[in-house]
Amino acid sequence: MKYHQIDRNLFIKNRAKFTAAMKPNSVAVFNSNDIYPVSADSTLPFAQHRDIFYLSGVDQEESILLLFPDAPYESLREVLFLKETNDHIAVWEGEKLTKERAFEVTGIKTVIWLQDFHKTLKEIMTYADTMYINTNEHYRATIETETREARFIKWWKENYPAHKVEKSNPILQRLRSVKEQEELDLIQHACNITEKGFRRILNFVRPDVTEYEIEAELIHEFIRNRSKGFAYTPIIASGNNANVLHYIENNQPCKAGDLILFDVAAEYANYSSDMSRTIPVSGKYTERQKAVYNAVLRVKNEATKLLVPGAFWKEYHVEVGKIMTSELLGLGLLDKADVQNENPDWPAYKKYFMHGTSHHMGLDTHDYGLLYEPMKANMVFTVEPGIYIPAEGFGIRLEDDVVIQENGAPFNMMANIPIEADEIESLMNG
Repeated sequence: MKYHQIDRNLFIKNRAKFTAAMKPNSVAVFNSNDIYPVSADSTLPFAQHRDIFYLSGVDQEESILLLFPDAPYESLREVLFLKETNDHIAVWEGEKLTKERAFEVTGIKTVIWLQDFHKTLKEIMTYADTMYINTNEHYRATIETETREARFIKWWKENYPAHKVEKSNPILQRLRSVKEQEELDLIQHACNITEKGFRRILNFVRPDVTEYEIEAELIHEFIRNRSKGFAYTPIIASGNNANVLHYIENNQPCKAGDLILFDVAAEYANYSSDMSRTIPVSGKYTERQKAVYNAVLRVKNEATKLLVPGAFWKEYHVEVGKIMTSELLGLGLLDKADVQNENPDWPAYKKYFMHGTSHHMGLDTHDYGLLYEPMKANMVFTVEPGIYIPAEGFGIRLEDDVVIQENGAPFNMMANIPIEADEIESLMNG
């Protein structure tokens, strides 16, 4: 791993919160992700399942975490199963967790080699009444590939049909959405790396540079600061490409007079940041571009103020829609008749701003969080309004990551990343 080791007390706290929510005499099992094949002997880079990482800090494949707080023997209350390492594996694949090292990372005392998992589980299931299975119930999830977790659930149900079943996901949705201070520090670190990348490209962008050359500058800066790279597939969209919300080709030249919409950010220690900025290729916004830009910025600033404890995500978006409608009227993109005759299910502003304004962020860019429950302090949300005008050849999105505070305005984790149009022009021409 490129990142500095995380204090294991974070994972000890996370496990304590999870087990406190479990029903009596129950077991929970969490699996690592697979390494996914490409073709021949090629594989995709390993990315750990966020749930087992959240609860243990283990960041390697073929790992299983078992939690059984009511186990009759203390040694079975927290068990970590790891692929047994040896000298051959060390030579070909590099260092894997030993039992001693695993304790340093996780704080879990009982570490058993993976080949003994089924034998150990068989003993544990004779003591337990209930199994917590870990299904993915995120509202954006679309899953076609059978995961290691899914294979385990299928196997477990076939072999232990007499046990009751509970779901881990509702517990994790609540726990992971409210961050510990250590997590906020890791997200802030990812934001700081993102800032370095953005400042780097402000000095690099010029007419005729390509989108992929900008992407290369960003990944260089991210990796040299101990990030694995982008927290999500980067969007570097010049000109009309910005009007494709998930434009990821990043293969076009940036033309003089155009804008470039960036939706790019670094990860750090598996924690995400999420940033959008829109800059002028030539180093200066036109009068029209700046008017639209400042309208988006005003919406972002006003929307941020609405992220307070007790607010509801759905109602929040209705209020942001009203703010955006006012700005679009001011820009002449909507008129009063458009608003008066709008479809309540698809308001008039959606013609120019068709996506949501905020989502939970953390270990996943679109992180866990139950949207029907009120917002709480120490939740991290993005704020990302945009105005997209294909007829005028540009789109603008601005996005920061903010932490909801118990009292007062949200804390902007990206406050140091340039966003005012005049500052961006100054830095690009300095």
